Amino acid sequence: MGDYSKALEFYEKAHKIYEKALPSNHPDLATSHNNIGTVYNNMGDYSKALEFYEKAHKIDEKALPPNHPDLASSYNNIGELYRNMGDYSKALEFYEKSLKLREKALPPNHPHLASSYNNIGLVYDNMGDYSKALEFYEKALKIREKALPP
Repeated sequence: MGDYSKALEFYEKAHKIYEKALPSNHPDLATSHNNIGTVYNNMGDYSKALEFYEKAHKIDEKALPPNHPDLASSYNNIGELYRNMGDYSKALEFYEKSLKLREKALPPNHPHLASSYNNIGLVYDNMGDYSKALEFYEKALKIREKALPP
C-alpha cells in the first residue's frame, strides 16, 4: 500500500520479539532484517537498506549451508539495491553471485533462476547493452515457458 512508516513500525515490533525469542543466528532474524531492508529500499534510503541486508546476509552465512537458496535471495536483494542506486557493476556482481548459487541449488527450470536471468537482463538494459539484456531476458522467458502454466 506504500505506507512505509506503518510497515516499518510492524516489522520493527516483530523484530524485537524475534530478538527476545530466538538465538542471534536464527534464519527468521535474517528474514526480519531483509523485510526491514526492503522497506528502506522502497523508500529510497539505500544506506539504511544496505545495513539491514548485510545483517541478514551475515546471519544467513552462519546459519545456512553454503549453497542454500536463501543466500542467493540475500545476494539478489543487495543486487536490487545497487541497481536502484544506479551502481550497475555492483548490481551485476551480486546478481551473478545469486545466479551461481541458484544454479547449484535449484533445478534448471526453477522460476527463481528465471528471476535471476531477468534481473541481470534489467541491469544490462539499464546500462544500454540491449543485445546482452535480450540474451538474459530470453533465458528467463524459456524457463518461465517451461515452469509456469500458459
